[in-house]
Amino acid sequence: MSVDLNGIGPGQVNTQRTTADKGSGTQNSQPASAEQAKSSAQSARGDSVSLSNQAKNLKQLEQKLGDYPEMDDDRIAEIRSALENGTYKIDAEKLAQKMLEMDESIFG
Repeated sequence: MSVDLNGIGPGQVNTQRTTADKGSGTQNSQPASAEQAKSSAQSARGDSVSLSNQAKNLKQLEQKLGDYPEMDDDRIAEIRSALENGTYKIDAEKLAQKMLEMDESIFG
């Protein structure tokens, strides 16, 4: 699939060179071939990527977390039944402290 940017299609590419380009192209033909040889040598050896220990640890942690369910169904059922029974107790001081900590982490 090709994308037509600014109304230029594959058959409409401007291949004309200016006189400055023509003069420099004939004089510098040998360095250009040297650059091509250098780039082909670099591509022949291949690309390599190495990950830091931190990245490897994060990948392992991500895999471990993927094994856990998103929600703890047992805990949800426990809280739901406590709410229905009226036995769910809220620690106001603990709730307020958590709210302050969250505010601190967001707004600094």
